[in-house]
Amino acid sequence: MDDKKNIILAVLLTAAILFGWPYVSHYVFPVANPPVTRIEGGKTMPVANPAADPAADSVSAIRDRTIVLRESPRVPIRTPKLLGSINLKGARIDDIVLPTYKETIEKNSASVRLYSPAGTQDSYFAGFGWQGEGLKTPNKDTLWTAQGSALTPTSPVTLTWNNGAGQLFEIRLTVDQNYMISAAQKVSNTGAGAVGVKPYAYISRMGPSKDVSTWTIHTGPIGVFNGAANYGVNFKDLDEGPSSQQFQSTDGWIGFTDKYWLSALVPDQKTAFAGQFQKGAGTQYQADVALNATMLAPGKAATQTLRLFVGAKEVKTLQAYERDGIKLFDRAIDWGWFYWFEQPIFALLHWLFETLGNFGAAIICLTFVVRGLMFPVAQRQFASMAAMRAVQPKMKALQDKYKDDKPRLQQEMMELYKKEKVNPLAGCLPIFIQIPIFFALYKVLQLTIEMRHQPFVLWIRDLSAPDPLHIVNLFGLLPFTPPSFLAIGVLAVLLGISMFFQFKLNPAQMDPMQQQIFSIMPWMMMFIMAPFAAGLLVYWITNNCLSMAQQWWLYKRHPVLSTATAK
Repeated sequence: MDDKKNIILAVLLTAAILFGWPYVSHYVFPVANPPVTRIEGGKTMPVANPAADPAADSVSAIRDRTIVLRESPRVPIRTPKLLGSINLKGARIDDIVLPTYKETIEKNSASVRLYSPAGTQDSYFAGFGWQGEGLKTPNKDTLWTAQGSALTPTSPVTLTWNNGAGQLFEIRLTVDQNYMISAAQKVSNTGAGAVGVKPYAYISRMGPSKDVSTWTIHTGPIGVFNGAANYGVNFKDLDEGPSSQQFQSTDGWIGFTDKYWLSALVPDQKTAFAGQFQKGAGTQYQADVALNATMLAPGKAATQTLRLFVGAKEVKTLQAYERDGIKLFDRAIDWGWFYWFEQPIFALLHWLFETLGNFGAAIICLTFVVRGLMFPVAQRQFASMAAMRAVQPKMKALQDKYKDDKPRLQQEMMELYKKEKVNPLAGCLPIFIQIPIFFALYKVLQLTIEMRHQPFVLWIRDLSAPDPLHIVNLFGLLPFTPPSFLAIGVLAVLLGISMFFQFKLNPAQMDPMQQQIFSIMPWMMMFIMAPFAAGLLVYWITNNCLSMAQQWWLYKRHPVLSTATAK
């Protein structure tokens, strides 16, 4: 009767995991990048990019980007990592493309577009301006005059506007070789009276991030205020709570982050500023920075500088900006609790990639390194398991003898542990040590843009996307796309098989319920891990294979445990 109950419980648990996991994982774990290929008729076909589809947004107010870009005078932006233009109407930077990153893995794929003008699909832009007392300040309709033919790392551009009342406004823009644009905002007062001016800058985006914010990876509003990174504000908070959240700081930055991309305003790190996230009309969100007001006497001028980062969250690039003085700039990547441990793991992984030239091979080699470092810990764990397995018959005899006397049973068990010199908790400690290590490795593989669009072998053309070769539709021979919880790829099947044989090598559990759970767990994990990035599955499969090899070797050293497993 108990066995039947255990079977029923195991079946119910399996069904709950298989059908409930897709809904839970959507909020708890970060999703992999969208598939970049699909299999049709046994052939690999590219997947269209939804963001580039002109029919993706049917709202009548959305206009063609090409037409909007032609409607206002512009100054081109040309750097090795940024292409786009400055809108002279409103002094906006609203046209940014990242030429070193593509939307898909196809050769003719368009480059990633980060900024787009207002009124276009996924509009996203930054601007600079002033608030003032006793003077007319520029606004979104102001037409600026440009000095300079193009903004490049060697040629700045200066925007000027005269309000006709004695004040001249200037924005001198410079850009480096990476993703940082500097804006020196200058006001010259040639009027008869004193005026008060307060520079500000803003980033505006339409709609929340397409990358879901989860428990492990934050996307959306982000910033560093008074020496601490803030991941606590989400788009949902601005939708449902107060429409604005404000921060005061003397260092740091503020902006919006996606999984791989960042747009952030960086004030002078020694100047106090007021930062704010706010919700506008519809699905418009804004992050802005306001600096302290300055009173300008007649004949005086004042200049204050803000910087705008718009680009990819490359680890080494962010770290370089942090070394140059931007407070905690590498926290634009949500490293989480194990930041101190994830950094060396990433450094090693990146070095292996640069050395081997294949990110999949780098993941496999990194798994070898981690398992090698953890080998002494695993050896102690197995030795403890062997000792506990050796005394299990005596423990069982005590449980039968004192089954109605729990205090006496506990006393006798402690005496047995002392006599046999075993520690029941010794096998748990190595597991707790390994958990943060493997979680840190998982975070590194999920977070870093360096794995995006990196191929491995054969049909794996993007390690950051799920395995495109699905079993259910016979590898694309059947003309349908299986739902997410049935999208079982070849890598997921290999994961299930490797985990099945790994569990077979483990010591058999004495409890029938535990035996049943462990017998179905590999196949549950096959379904659970199928939607994850292929790079993560490569890591887990390699880790399982190394675990089996390690277990085989340790069984040779602990015959008692090996015998118990066979039984």
